[in-house]
Amino acid sequence: MNDYQLLRYSRHILLPQIDIAGQEKLNHSRALIVGAGGLGSPIALYLAASGVGNLIICDGDQVDLTNLQRQIMHDSQSIGLAKVLSAKQSLIRINPEINVTPIHEQVGAEKLLQLAAEVDVVIDASDNFDTRYHINQACISNKKPLVSGAAVRFNGQISVFDLRHDDSPCYHCLYPNIGNQEDMPCAIMGVFSPIVGIIGSMQAAEALKILLNIGASLNGRLLLLDGLTMNWHSTNLPKDPACPICRTSVPTKTSTR
Repeated sequence: MNDYQLLRYSRHILLPQIDIAGQEKLNHSRALIVGAGGLGSPIALYLAASGVGNLIICDGDQVDLTNLQRQIMHDSQSIGLAKVLSAKQSLIRINPEINVTPIHEQVGAEKLLQLAAEVDVVIDASDNFDTRYHINQACISNKKPLVSGAAVRFNGQISVFDLRHDDSPCYHCLYPNIGNQEDMPCAIMGVFSPIVGIIGSMQAAEALKILLNIGASLNGRLLLLDGLTMNWHSTNLPKDPACPICRTSVPTKTSTR
């Protein structure tokens, strides 16, 4: 890194868990963020500020006035602009040294499979079950770590599905796709704006830890937040041996003599 970069990232470099080697690793890392809204905003902003060198952001929507209450990556001047283009403008203003690839579409299963293969971590900031299931399948197929978050009303949740490991649960283990899932969009249910900030910031933290290979991730754990009381509930999330999506990855026991 040059002197400018050493100064920009100096507060990271001071942390012995990161240091110069870790920061250089971030600078060469690639992350896929699916969704450029309430969750995607803090995720992308913190990854960009932290120096993650290559960000791919997917979203098929345009910025709307109703987004601005919580989607802090966009502003009043962005209304009518594709969210991914607004996102790129904001992120480059924060850190002009990173590469941002905007994909203005509601990405489907085939595209997600291709994109997941190109990155080091996938962050789900989407708002519907179909996309979440496609992201999960893409991460299983490519053995990529998935950072998953959701928020509605005053409630939030976050987990990690580290699909590089055969004993990791997947998103389908948590929410089996049995055809009766009902999306709860903010446009209908409402959402308390700081909740997406809290969950999205935690997703960014988990993604950075995964890229740096430091600490303990939320793999195998689910955190639930009640924003009205600020109570957190943590529960273990084991792999479902009957899961039709990831059960083929369950390690088999072998005997030795």
